[in-house]
Amino acid sequence: MFDYSLDFHSIDFRQHPELYRVGKGEQGVLLVEPYKSEILQYWRFKTPEIARESSEKIYQIFLTYLEEDDFVGADMARKFLQMGYTRSRRYANHKSGRKYKTNPQKESSQEAQIQARKDILPNEVDPVKAQSAAIFKQKWIQAKTHEKYLHLLAKHKQMYER
Repeated sequence: MFDYSLDFHSIDFRQHPELYRVGKGEQGVLLVEPYKSEILQYWRFKTPEIARESSEKIYQIFLTYLEEDDFVGADMARKFLQMGYTRSRRYANHKSGRKYKTNPQKESSQEAQIQARKDILPNEVDPVKAQSAAIFKQKWIQAKTHEKYLHLLAKHKQMYER
């Protein structure tokens, strides 16, 4: 489980990989340094051309981290590829980027949060963003199924996430 209680402003996860938890999906993608700063500057998905360039650059960063046996960096690059897919998919379905009429996370009760998640805005299909999503999805799947990534993931979990 991803640990949000850590002081992300002061931890260098390259120096302290033992503190990193994989979490679920994209958890921590905008928190874990120095990786966030190294990868975020290349993360773009406005057009398929931009998405292709971005996803290829981030995948190259992913491979570099693997060459260095830097699991945390590789996992963060994988998360940015996943986020490229999910965000461009969101904009492909909802021009505003908003899925819900009201933000479920801002609702005060669990019941209100559940209700807000049922109140989804209508889809407005954007084929350009859908292409961007497909480009990122391919690189994300390539990363998450990479043999060395899977090896380092198992090793990290065995060493630190018992």
